[in-house]
Amino acid sequence: MNPQTKIICIANQKGGVGKTTTAVNLAASLAATERPTLLVDIDPQGNATSGTGIDKSSLSHTVYDILINEADPRGVIIDTGQPFLHILPANSDLTGADLELATTPCREQKLKYALASLSNQYRYIIIDCPPSLNLLTINAMTAADSVLIPLQCEYYAMEGLSQILQTIGLIQKNLNPLLMIEGIVLTMFDARGNLGKEVASEVRSHFPGQVFETVIPRNVRLAEAPSHGKPVIYYDITSRGAVSYLQLAREIIQREKE
Repeated sequence: MNPQTKIICIANQKGGVGKTTTAVNLAASLAATERPTLLVDIDPQGNATSGTGIDKSSLSHTVYDILINEADPRGVIIDTGQPFLHILPANSDLTGADLELATTPCREQKLKYALASLSNQYRYIIIDCPPSLNLLTINAMTAADSVLIPLQCEYYAMEGLSQILQTIGLIQKNLNPLLMIEGIVLTMFDARGNLGKEVASEVRSHFPGQVFETVIPRNVRLAEAPSHGKPVIYYDITSRGAVSYLQLAREIIQREKE
């Protein structure tokens, strides 16, 4: 992979933490800075695919074909119609991929090999993982340079965090020694209550320097955008959700420069 290409997987085995929302909107926000960006959907639910306006049911080729049939990813990539943003789509075909991969040689590295053939084409590759620590997520972490962990500002947040950090440690030890933690991004933050502030403060004290300054708020526009098949910056760029994801993208770019 070209050193200029950065692969970030968005992972958390806990569902409902804003993982797909982060993958779609971070990818769109990076693309908005005119950096060619590829969004890779490896979640069988295919929500990142529909969130960029693509009809999942009409797809003739998906990530499934890349992982199981070793299809050339260049024939599967779709232009989202948004400048600088392409996607490797997914749909329910991926549901059985975990079982099918289980008996395949080099099963943890299928995605890594596929993405290696796309070097020089993209500045950023953002992978949206399923909400479980299965072979699809392991493929994403093995292919990635770093893991970005969305963390909902709620009471049980820290519990799920220890589990994913353990998984990252195992991947580093066995499959991808260069895997880094990109950072923890606090999502669904409600500034009106104390709980969100308490969770944010606790996470920052436990993981100094690893939590992004940008906090993603609970935001109606952010929740509405997927039903219109658009990242929030193309649905309502003035909304707090759009502003915060653009800010997160800037923070990632700035950290790289430093």
